[in-house]
Amino acid sequence: MDTIDDFVRLVRDELGMPLEEYQVSADLDQLPEWDSLYLLKLVTALEQAAGRSLPVGRLLEARSLGEIYQLAARP
Repeated sequence: MDTIDDFVRLVRDELGMPLEEYQVSADLDQLPEWDSLYLLKLVTALEQAAGRSLPVGRLLEARSLGEIYQLAARP
């Protein structure tokens, strides 16, 4: 997952969530379909895509998909 477009595609494909790039910066509470189950599925998909463990505690504190992307994109 190299770009924000890759991230948006992963969210769409893995979660089946209709997501537009502009929504990445929205608060998670503002995403109509978002819930904690989506977050767990997303963390699993991101770890598989990255081939490494991610800082789950920090991901749980994220307020937007953009913050999650930034945490996942870090080396």
